[in-house]
Amino acid sequence: MTAQISVAILGASGRMGAEAVKAVQNAEDMELVAALGRHDPLQAVLDAGATHLVDLTVPDSTEANVRFAVEHGIHAVVGTTGWTDTRRAHLTTLLAEHPEVGVLIAPNFALGSVLASAFAAQAAKYFESVEIIELHHPEKVDAPSGTAVRTAELISQVRTAAKVPASPDATETLLDGARGADVDGVRVHSVRLRGLVAHQEVLLGSAGEQLTLRHDSFDRVSFMPGVLLGLRTVASRPGLAYGLDNYLDLGGNA
Repeated sequence: MTAQISVAILGASGRMGAEAVKAVQNAEDMELVAALGRHDPLQAVLDAGATHLVDLTVPDSTEANVRFAVEHGIHAVVGTTGWTDTRRAHLTTLLAEHPEVGVLIAPNFALGSVLASAFAAQAAKYFESVEIIELHHPEKVDAPSGTAVRTAELISQVRTAAKVPASPDATETLLDGARGADVDGVRVHSVRLRGLVAHQEVLLGSAGEQLTLRHDSFDRVSFMPGVLLGLRTVASRPGLAYGLDNYLDLGGNA
């Protein structure tokens, strides 16, 4: 019988954390050995014998949590936002000192969302214009969402490689923020509305046609297959993986 994965979850009392606790408990190949709140001591992770850690806390604490995991040889699956280029660079440097450890930072764990972003990136090189609308519940603390930022980054990379010009925009006067955020040359618009969970549309347009790619998460349970995939894969992928697309078979683009 294959040894079970010993998992500690940080942020277990939050909405995502509570779902992750249930998902790990229901996974036959995993054992939940620790479920910690944001202010619980990290030493409990070591005392419990965890080999894998899931971080679903807040941006202010996630970097320290992951650094602790790496320094103690624990693989980490991270769903917390706030991982800037600088933070990821520092983590990459630390991982070089611990080459056996794997870390996955995933802006979104919903497999459908990850696939939609990948499909949008591939489609974007064939269209003149592209913009993103992301829609979330009003308790979300960051805007744009990490998913939208990741999608914009993927789109920008593909369009730059294909030498596609910037989306046309003749705007000369506007209210501050009316055209959304500029993420690597892609406009991203954020909506915060009661009743929503997590939703994203990528709008692609050329003369005479429009393609819309939309993904909807109606419940946080939709993120759990991606969390479990990350836990099952991260130990075999030492170093840093940014985006769950790195763990999917996307025709060589992951």
